[in-house]
Amino acid sequence: MRAQVLMRQALDTDAGALVTLWEDVLRRVDADQMIDDVRRVIDRVSAMHEERIVVAEVDGQVVGTVHLKATTFSPINLEPVVQAISPHVLPEFRRHGVGTSLVSAAVAFAEELGIAHVGTAVHSGARDSNRFMARLALGPAATLRVAPTSVVKGRLQAQRPMFMRTAGRQLPKVLAARRSARRHQPSAL
Repeated sequence: MRAQVLMRQALDTDAGALVTLWEDVLRRVDADQMIDDVRRVIDRVSAMHEERIVVAEVDGQVVGTVHLKATTFSPINLEPVVQAISPHVLPEFRRHGVGTSLVSAAVAFAEELGIAHVGTAVHSGARDSNRFMARLALGPAATLRVAPTSVVKGRLQAQRPMFMRTAGRQLPKVLAARRSARRHQPSAL
């Protein structure tokens, strides 16, 4: 049975519920700091015309949310798009129309702004979420890959040819040897 879903903009008082929904995508800090982070996001977004956080309520309980952002496909492809960022629904309310209502909110926001495209990012391992988005005609357009900076730096250094890895470390030794050799040469008078 489909639940009666009420859609509205997020309020500061929704921060605790949004932490519960977004816990897996928030930075890893204690619960109070997560709530403060979400409150700051809500405050920032509520003052912006091109962004909106929408919550889905069932019987007065926040059961889903999505962050909507009007932007471009990429910094170099200036085609406008509404990104539906981190759509989440509580597990016990999935398959009850909440996710559909969140995507409908993204479509309504895009239409309100005169934007012809809606996009979203879904975790690559979230099979049900990916299938849901595919059923709504949202297909893959890119793959976002992320790793810690230090790991990428290490891998880049490991892939450089050996002579490039050692050349920078040897230069000070070569220069010191040249200086030393010059000091030990008799001066030509």
